Amino acid sequence: MRIMIVDDEVIIRTGLAKVINWNDLGLELLEPAASAEEALERIPHEKPHILLTDIQMTGKSGLQLAEEASLILPELEIIILSGYDDFVYTQQAIRQNISDYILKTSRPEEIMNTVLKAKQRVEESWVNHSQNVISKSDEKDHMFQRYVIDGESIPLDKPNQLLFLSQIQKENGNTSMQVVIIVAEGWDQARGANANSLLVYAVQNMLHELLTCVTLIQKNRIVVVTPTQQWSGDFQPDQFICHKIERLLKCTLYAAAGVAVTDMKELHESYRSADYATGYQSFLPKKSWSYEEIRQRTGGKSICTREEEQRLAVILLDNDVVALKNWVQQYIQELMDDPQLTLQSLAAAIQSVTIVSQRWLDRLLKITGRENMLKDYSVQLQASMNNVSKDELFQQLYNIMRMYHTDIAEGQAAHINKARAFIEVHLEHDVSLQRVAKHIHVHPNHLSDVFKKETGITFGDFVTRIKMQRAMEVLAGSPAKISEVAAQVGYSDVKYFSKIFKKHTGKTPSEFRGSTPCDSL
Repeated sequence: MRIMIVDDEVIIRTGLAKVINWNDLGLELLEPAASAEEALERIPHEKPHILLTDIQMTGKSGLQLAEEASLILPELEIIILSGYDDFVYTQQAIRQNISDYILKTSRPEEIMNTVLKAKQRVEESWVNHSQNVISKSDEKDHMFQRYVIDGESIPLDKPNQLLFLSQIQKENGNTSMQVVIIVAEGWDQARGANANSLLVYAVQNMLHELLTCVTLIQKNRIVVVTPTQQWSGDFQPDQFICHKIERLLKCTLYAAAGVAVTDMKELHESYRSADYATGYQSFLPKKSWSYEEIRQRTGGKSICTREEEQRLAVILLDNDVVALKNWVQQYIQELMDDPQLTLQSLAAAIQSVTIVSQRWLDRLLKITGRENMLKDYSVQLQASMNNVSKDELFQQLYNIMRMYHTDIAEGQAAHINKARAFIEVHLEHDVSLQRVAKHIHVHPNHLSDVFKKETGITFGDFVTRIKMQRAMEVLAGSPAKISEVAAQVGYSDVKYFSKIFKKHTGKTPSEFRGSTPCDSL
C-alpha cells in the first residue's frame, strides 16, 4: 500500500518521511511532493492509496488538492495536516469527504494511528471490492454454465440473462458467434502441484488480452465464446492466437471450434459441436480444427476381423506381453490412420476387441471344465470393460491374459487344460498330438495317456469333437460358406469335412444350418 506526503515546507515533509518508519506500518512511502501541483501531476501514475497533505501551501491549497485528487482516484484516503486548529477548515474538510484532519503539532504516535485507520479503511475497501468482483464473476459463470453448457432455455421474463454475451456480439457488429474449447498442456509437476491449474488460468488471461470473449474454465480446458471472425477469419487468427500463447507460456494448446451461430439461444448447440470435436484431439495431426472439418466423416472399421481375432487369441494363449502390446498398437494405429474414423466407430472397434477377448476366455473356461467360474469372471469383466478407451485397451487385454494364466491354467490337470486351450485357439492349423505335446513340453505318448485318463476319450476324438462344436457355432451364427467353415476348423477337403460333420451330428453342414442349433453348443 502506497502513501504520499505533500507539503511545501521541506522541513515538515522531510521530517515526516524520516521520523516515522513507514515500512513497519506496511506502507510504501512515495517520494514526498513539494506542492499540490506536483502531487496532481504524479498521482495518475504513482497511484497512492493514502494522501497526507498540508492544508495551506503556496499555489493550490490542500483542500483544492483533495478535491482534484478525489476525481482522479475516487477511493483515495486523504488526511489533512494543518498548523491551525481552525474549525472553519475542519468543516470544509468534512464537506469534501476528507478522511481525517490532524495538527502538525500532533505526536508521531497520533499521526501513525491516524494513518493506520486510513490504511484499515483501504484494506476493507479492497475486501469489499474483491467480494463484489467474485460475486459478479460467480454469477456470470453460473449463467454461462446454465445457458451455454447445460442448454437451459432463457426464461421469457428474464430476457437479459445473457446480456454479458450479447454485448460482445453488439461490439462486433452483431456478427455470428461460436464456442471454442481450448485444452492446455505442457506445464509438468516440476512447476508445482497446481501447475496445470495455473497454466489454464494463465491461458485464460491471455485469451482476454487477445480476443473479445467470455470464458469459463472446465478442469483442464477453457470454454470460450467469441465472435466468429475473431477466431475463424480468413487469415487464420486461431493459429496466430494459439501460437502466440504457446510461445509466451511455453505450453501446447489444442483448440476445437463449434458451429457458428447468430442467436445467443443457439450457443448451446455451438458448445455441443465444439465438445464433440474436442474428442478428436488425439486423432488429428493439427492443433486447431473445427466441427465442420469432421462432421462429414462416415465412420471407419468397427469390428475386429477374424484374422485379428485369431492372432490375438494366439498371443493371449502364449502369455506374450510384448506381442500383446504390439498387437494393440498396430490395431489402434490402423484405426487412427483411417480418414473416415469417428468417435463412434472407434468405440465400436475397441468394444469389438473386448468382446473377442471375453469370448476367448469363455471358450477356454468351458473347454477346460471350468464352467463354474464363467459367471464370476463374466460379471467381473463386464464391470471393467464398459466404455474402454484406446489407452486402456492394452491393460484390459493384459488383465484377461493374466486371469487365464494365473487362475485357470495352473493347478491339477494343468497339462490337460493347456492342451485343451491350445487346441481351441489353433483349430484351423496343425493340432496334432506331436505339436500340442511340444507346446506344453511333454512327450506325445505321455500326453496321450494322460489325456485318455483325464477325459475318458482319445486325443484324436477330443480334437474332432472340438472342431465339430466350433463348426456348428459358425454354421449357426454366420453366413460363411461351407468351404470357409471347413477351413476355420482345419479341413482343406470340404467333402471329408462334410463326412465327419454328418457322422458327428447326423446332418450335413447345409442341413444343420437350416435347423435349430443344439442347446449344448
